[in-house]
Amino acid sequence: MAEIESYEMLIDGEWCLASDAGQFDSVNPATGEVWARVPEATADDVDRAVRAAHHAFLDGPWAKMTPTERGKCLRKLGDLLADKSEELGRTESIDSGKMLKETRWQAKYIAEFFHFYAGCADKIAGETLPIDKPDMFVFTRREPLGVVAAVVPWNSQLFLVAVKMGPALAAGNTIVLKASEHASAAMLDFGRLIEEAGFPPGVVNIVTGHGDPCGKVLTSHPLVARISFTGGPGAARHVLENSKRNFAEVSLELGGKSPFIVFDDANIESAVNASIAGIFGATGQSCVAGSRLYLHEDIADEFLERMTSLARQIVIGDPLAEDTQMGPLCTQGQLDHIKSEVAHAVEEGGTVLVGGAQPDGMEGLYYQPTIIDCPRQDMRIVDTELFGPVLCVQRFKTEEEVLALANDTEHGLAAGIFTRDSARSLRMSSAVRAGIVWVNTYRVVSPIAEFGGIKGSGYGRESGFQAMYDYTRPKTVWMNTSDDPIANPFVMR
Repeated sequence: MAEIESYEMLIDGEWCLASDAGQFDSVNPATGEVWARVPEATADDVDRAVRAAHHAFLDGPWAKMTPTERGKCLRKLGDLLADKSEELGRTESIDSGKMLKETRWQAKYIAEFFHFYAGCADKIAGETLPIDKPDMFVFTRREPLGVVAAVVPWNSQLFLVAVKMGPALAAGNTIVLKASEHASAAMLDFGRLIEEAGFPPGVVNIVTGHGDPCGKVLTSHPLVARISFTGGPGAARHVLENSKRNFAEVSLELGGKSPFIVFDDANIESAVNASIAGIFGATGQSCVAGSRLYLHEDIADEFLERMTSLARQIVIGDPLAEDTQMGPLCTQGQLDHIKSEVAHAVEEGGTVLVGGAQPDGMEGLYYQPTIIDCPRQDMRIVDTELFGPVLCVQRFKTEEEVLALANDTEHGLAAGIFTRDSARSLRMSSAVRAGIVWVNTYRVVSPIAEFGGIKGSGYGRESGFQAMYDYTRPKTVWMNTSDDPIANPFVMR
C-alpha cells in the first residue's frame, strides 16, 4: 500500500496542523483507498486565520502596497500556476477522480484568470459627481471590504479559487479559503505558490475541515466582511443564517439543472458532441452540466441514435490514464443518490436508453454514462441536480412549448440553445431564465465573461471586470472649495 500523504493548512504564512492535531482521511475515488490525511480545523484555527487576514488587511505590507504592486503578485502567481499545472492536476485527479488530462489543462488555463486580474488591479476607479450644490467638489473612490471568506467545493476547486481570489486580491482585500472536506489536497498544494508569488503573510490563508465548526465559524466570524460561497442549497442556507451574525455581504453559486435545447434546424453533429461534453464531461460533476435535453420531435430519434452510440463508446477508467474519457464520481454519497434517483425515474415511467448502472467488474465509485427518456416534465429527476453522468431527455414541438419547459425549474444557472436561426437564438437567449446562455456551443468560460445564476442557482457574479467591484464599496468624499466661512446654521436664507 502506498504511503499516505499528510497535509497542513496555511495560516498567517505558516504551514500547520490543527491545534488539536485532528485530521480526516481523503479517499481516492478510483480505488476506494485512503491516500491522504488533512487537518480538521478547530474553531480556534479558523479564528486565527481570520485574524491574520484582518491584520494583513489593516496593518501589514499588503495594506501599503500599490494596486500595481498587488497586480504583480497576481501575475507571478499565474505564472507559477501554469508551471505547476502537471503536478497540481495530478493531485486533483487522485483526490477527486477527475481526469488528469482535464485537471492539468484546467490548472494551466486558470493561470489566465490571475493574469487577467493582475491587469485589472490598477484599473479600479471612482468618479466625480456633477453635484447640485455650489462650491462643492464631490467624488467617489472604491475601497476594499476587508476579509473575504471563500468557501470552495471540490469539483472545480482551482477554477473557483481563481474566480474568487483573483478579484478579491486585485481589489486589495485579504482572504481565507475553506477547501472542501471531500478533496482538499489540490488547494493546499496550490497554497505552496502563495509565498513564492510575493504575497505577504496573512493575505491568503487556507483552512480545511467540515461545515461545523470550520465553515460555521468562518462564515459567522465578526471580522469577515464578505462571503463568497459555491456549493449546495442546504449548506447555503446555513451560510445565510451565519451571515446574520456579522452582516457580511454574500454571493452564492448553487449549481443547476441546465436545459440543453436542440431545434430541428441545428447542426446535429455539433449539438450531439456539445451535449456529450455538457453532461458526461467531468463525469457530469459540473454545476453547468446540460442535464435536461430538449429535442425537437423531428430530429429526436436521429439525435438519440447518435448520442446513445457515442455514450456506449465512452471509455471509463483510471482518471490518470491518458485514454480514459470518464472517471469515477467523487463521493459514495453521490453514487448512492444517483442510483436511487435513476431507480425512482424508472418507477415513474422513465426509460433508460443507455447506462443506468455501475460498470461490471470495476472497483471504485464509477457509474455508466446514462440517458433516460422522460415522458413527463413533473418527474422528480427532471429538476433534481444529480451531479453525475445522467441525462434526462424530452421532446417538444414548438418554440413556445420548449421555452415553458426550460423555464419550469427552480434552478437558473445555465442553458444551451442549438439553432441556425439567428432571430430565434436571440429570442430564446433573452427569454430563457438563466444567468449564462450558450448558443451553438456549451460549457466554455473565460476570465473576461461574468459567471453566475438566478433563482435557486444563487446570486452574485464571478469572473469579468465587474466582479472586482463586488469586492469593494464606494466612499463618497465632499470637499468645500470656497474660502468663505460656512453660514450660521440657525439663520435660514
